[in-house]
Amino acid sequence: MKTMKILMMAVLTILSVTVFAQIKGGRKDTMQHTKYYTCPKHDTIAMKLPGNCPICGMKLNLSKKEAAKIAQSKTYICPSHPTEVSDKPGKCSVCGMNLNLSAKEKAKLGYTCPMHPSVRIDKDGKCPKCGMALTPVKKNS
Repeated sequence: MKTMKILMMAVLTILSVTVFAQIKGGRKDTMQHTKYYTCPKHDTIAMKLPGNCPICGMKLNLSKKEAAKIAQSKTYICPSHPTEVSDKPGKCSVCGMNLNLSAKEKAKLGYTCPMHPSVRIDKDGKCPKCGMALTPVKKNS
């Protein structure tokens, strides 16, 4: 009887952890995180706002961790206002123009024909076999 109770407790624990992990896994992180800016020469300097290094006066850059986060996420940029950046498509808050994929994101895309999947081209255009417009697809790394 005692082993049955222990077994049931173990099963219940594993089941609850699994369910919690699945629920949490589907959610987007909405917490506001602080970005840190560091000096290229003085790695001990970490500021919450961009500016100049208090020791040498050099311009502060995003920390390596923050730069890696930005490089990993999709980036949409306004063609007129390069400072207007978003992680999803939409409109620029300054001028109202559509946000476009950044050059880096476009470089990750390849283009293929919907009718001829064997046709793979690095730039947008028309299919050489049928003349249809090519559609973007992720390149296989």
